[in-house]
Amino acid sequence: MSSSKTLLIRRARIILPNGELMIGDVLTRDRQIVEVAPEISQTALATEIDAEGLTLLPGVIDPQVHFREPGLEHKEDLFTASCACAKGGVTSFLEMPNTRPLTTTQQALDDKLERASHKSLVNYGFFIGATAENLPDLLLAKPTPGIKIFMGSMHGQLLIDGETALEAIFAKGDRLIAVHAEDQARINQRRQEFANIHDPAVHSQIQDNQAAMLATQLALKLSQKYQRRLHILHMSTAEEADLLRQEKPSWVTAEVTPQHLLLNTSAYETIGTLAQMNPPLRSPHDNEVLWQALRDGVIDFIATDHAPHTLEEKAQEYPNSPSGMPGVETSLALMLTAAMQGKCTVAEVVNWMSKAVAVAYGIPNKGAIAPGYDADLVLVDLNTYRPVQREELLTKCHWSPFEGWNLTGWAKTTIVGGEIVYDKGQVNTQVRGQALTFL
Repeated sequence: MSSSKTLLIRRARIILPNGELMIGDVLTRDRQIVEVAPEISQTALATEIDAEGLTLLPGVIDPQVHFREPGLEHKEDLFTASCACAKGGVTSFLEMPNTRPLTTTQQALDDKLERASHKSLVNYGFFIGATAENLPDLLLAKPTPGIKIFMGSMHGQLLIDGETALEAIFAKGDRLIAVHAEDQARINQRRQEFANIHDPAVHSQIQDNQAAMLATQLALKLSQKYQRRLHILHMSTAEEADLLRQEKPSWVTAEVTPQHLLLNTSAYETIGTLAQMNPPLRSPHDNEVLWQALRDGVIDFIATDHAPHTLEEKAQEYPNSPSGMPGVETSLALMLTAAMQGKCTVAEVVNWMSKAVAVAYGIPNKGAIAPGYDADLVLVDLNTYRPVQREELLTKCHWSPFEGWNLTGWAKTTIVGGEIVYDKGQVNTQVRGQALTFL
């Protein structure tokens, strides 16, 4: 596999920034795209990729992952997770602060950045986590895409479930605030109501639609009061989508996961605790409303909330089983398969998984195939279907809630900074991504 600094991709079906399709060539040099044209003349010393029949997309930017390092490396680490990213066409990620130690200080942020510089095959950024005591760090820590607040589904320092503590964070600074919006008081009450029930399906009743709606309403209220940049993570309910459809200020964005679009509470019957996540899976009606909100721009983009646990951990009886599922390897293929089924277009998938993420987080030169943009690219095959198989997964946890699903749009070649990091089933473990910058 080549690590040449000059690549020439030939005869690809290129998704252009305006969403149109062009069959042509792309030339990259020194981490950037330098030319996009129907045909580019032979360039000396360029490594050529024959992409005939393949579709070229901007690399996926996954804006919500939990890669477990430091402290929980038995589940995942930055190397294994970034290998999974490369296989899935994900060229950049934004990682969450609930590691051990928590990413709540500049020192902890610097430690993650240092680890990633040595271990990550793709580009990286790390959120700073909010506690009740670390407001100075929230204002000054850098580089970071924003502040992560757990309004629920968390315990210890990262849980901020009181309006007074939340308001103190919203009131100071102008950095983006990303919220896990579930109401902890509602969850605690429902846990008592459903105590001693071990069917994992009860998870969706304990952390119900109302728990999500109450927290989203509060976050939106505080965002409007201070005109503070707000992002709502993994939106899961029809009620939240309808709320944003009615009142969504220009400074508010929202995301949805593939699992909240494609799975629902029926999954508990077939995969049990592997379907358990926070916020939980919802009803088929929620699926439909979320899809429509995404197509209409009420929801802005896609994130996986990749949150791996070992199969042994997941095999514990509910509620001792942990919430979370892996996703970076399957997200692009899932969404492109949905496009082939007519649920959306390939151009919409590009916007939701690359361009809109770069815009929302102020990540320069990412998310489009155009001269001057970074050469983070993925070639996908939209003509071949292949099932999700556990033994082929590169995530350390080696399972997927989508096991057995027959998908198209798998990455054939993934390029990070102009270097081939994944090609025809093989990962180039010599490639390293770069720290993302945020405007």
